Amino acid sequence: MAGMDVGVMKKACFVVLLCGATALSPHAVQATEVTGAGSSFAAPLYESWSAGSAKSIDVRVNYQTIGSGGGQNQVLAGTVDFGASDAPMAHDRLVAGHLVQFPTAIGGVVVAANVPGVPDGALRLTGPVLADIFAGTITDWNDPRIVALNPDLSLPAIPIVPLHRADASGTTYVFTDYLSQTSPQWKEGVGRSTSVAWPVGAGARGNDGIAIYVRNTDGSIGYLEYAYARRNHLPTVQLQNREGEFVKPSAENFAHAAENAHWDPQDMTASLCDTAGTGSWPIVTTTYVLMPAVSTDKNNGKGVRQFFQWGLTQGGAIAHTLDYVPLPASVRDDVLKRIATD
Repeated sequence: MAGMDVGVMKKACFVVLLCGATALSPHAVQATEVTGAGSSFAAPLYESWSAGSAKSIDVRVNYQTIGSGGGQNQVLAGTVDFGASDAPMAHDRLVAGHLVQFPTAIGGVVVAANVPGVPDGALRLTGPVLADIFAGTITDWNDPRIVALNPDLSLPAIPIVPLHRADASGTTYVFTDYLSQTSPQWKEGVGRSTSVAWPVGAGARGNDGIAIYVRNTDGSIGYLEYAYARRNHLPTVQLQNREGEFVKPSAENFAHAAENAHWDPQDMTASLCDTAGTGSWPIVTTTYVLMPAVSTDKNNGKGVRQFFQWGLTQGGAIAHTLDYVPLPASVRDDVLKRIATD
């Protein structure tokens, strides 16, 4: 370092010391990154919560959108720190997998339809008619049963193109649960699951896949999470609820359904489809988190709990912005007790 100016040497030493101090700062050492995978329904919420929790509590989430079935399988296999699923895991499977399950937010599944000449929100359908469309019994948009529900609309004489999820999906579970509750024929013939043998139609992967297909295909109809429909400016359908009202999807109407739900205290699950109550949207779901009761990586296990504690207590405004409905206060408090950290 012969010939180097003394001032330059001092500055160089200061930079080295500063870099060393930054690398050894408690904040940097304590940074935690956890991995999650599963529900595309929950993806916008967890990705946004991650941005907030990274700044607030230095816990970051690397979340993979692979569908609820994939999320369940990966957490059981131990390849992620938590799985996310809109279809609750059965109690026996939770016990066998040594998992804890809890809900995080509520949202609506909507029906989007690309029917030429029909404005957004104008088309009306009932559960039994919707079931017959996805069963292939009703094949054209000017079918008399659809016309009878929409006397003020000019419905085109074009084929209906039903669209469903090609991957194992919690959104499919919720949608087929609704069809099973409103159509005995669907319940007996097809049933309710994250993946069913669809009688007709084309498949697409993820909520995004359904959104793209509906937007680009005349005559198509599909089901997807409300936030994806809003983000893609898709025309949605009015549905008849249990009270006989035709209602449009909205966070307010999702909340009406949640207010009338019964929660199972053991596994913290609830069915929110076709609930009673004025204004209730008939296809509402809770999204769930699955995590090991005892994590093999204690730091990451604690990070998962801290992340969801932060989301449930500090992430309400984010949830509202994304059109999710927060858990009822009593349910949220039970979740916080269940995932309390030392």
